[in-house]
Amino acid sequence: MGDTTKPKRYRAYSAFLKEKYGEKVYKLPVALPLTCPNRDGSAGVGGCVFCGEIGAGYENRPASMTIRQQLEENIAHIAPKYKAYKYIPYYQNFSNTYVEPERFRAYMEAGCIDTTVGLAIATRPDCINDVYLDILQDIKERYGVDIYLEYGLQTVNYRTLQTINRGHGMAEFIDAVLRTKRYGFDVCAHMILNLPWDDETDTIEGARILSALGVDQVKLHALYIVKNTLMAKWYENKEFTLISAEEYIDRVISFLRNLDERIVLQRLVGRAPEENTLFTNWSMGWWRIQEEIERRMEEEQVRQGDLCDYLNGRAVRKFLK
Repeated sequence: MGDTTKPKRYRAYSAFLKEKYGEKVYKLPVALPLTCPNRDGSAGVGGCVFCGEIGAGYENRPASMTIRQQLEENIAHIAPKYKAYKYIPYYQNFSNTYVEPERFRAYMEAGCIDTTVGLAIATRPDCINDVYLDILQDIKERYGVDIYLEYGLQTVNYRTLQTINRGHGMAEFIDAVLRTKRYGFDVCAHMILNLPWDDETDTIEGARILSALGVDQVKLHALYIVKNTLMAKWYENKEFTLISAEEYIDRVISFLRNLDERIVLQRLVGRAPEENTLFTNWSMGWWRIQEEIERRMEEEQVRQGDLCDYLNGRAVRKFLK
């Protein structure tokens, strides 16, 4: 792997955490016995075309375990291996606000152990409401933890959102971000940069919209094809083609250059268990893709935000000199 001490040309999550908390902090995945409204008929049926039966949390402990048991098992593994002693429980799989408010409160409070510095809650933008945000505000004040809401958006192309059976549009995402920001919580947006129906224009527009909305963090990943999903069927029937790894790297760099330099990048490419997928990261290690992104940015002397010049009325700047 590459030189981890060299300053990056984008704002990396690990550096953000160390700067904020004064030491290494590790996210611990938590699984809850939940589903999502795009599976039970509230927003749709069958879920997103790329989503498998386990949701996004393949590294999770079983949801049948208590939250404390999951955290304790993860800490026993993480602490000696990575020398991290502060943690952010990450409620990861499916839609973690898609539950009755009091059950939601109990789940969140269970994550507030002595070494917790924050709670990260992954959910859909149509699954957030002021009632849940009020609960999180109360927990933040009583337990002294930071709150991070992670919203799955994947693309800003509304036609692609329909194609992947996302069950919501851009309006719900915009509402969720603005509503969450009013509480002062950090927002992370999840984006897939190689959906077959998107092009580089969609990639750049995604970076611009997230910058204009003032999201705090972004999590990127390349599309992987999970077995026994509708997308797997399309893939096997050759109903779409995927861009190359080189094109994905191009898109990530374009995205970063158009993204506000203050936004933290949790990751540039994701991971998935190869035994459960038909396609994962072009059969390359995720670190190889990340290293190539960083190498290219260094070689081309570009960095995050160097094309982010489109906000605050660019057309009238000539009158303000």
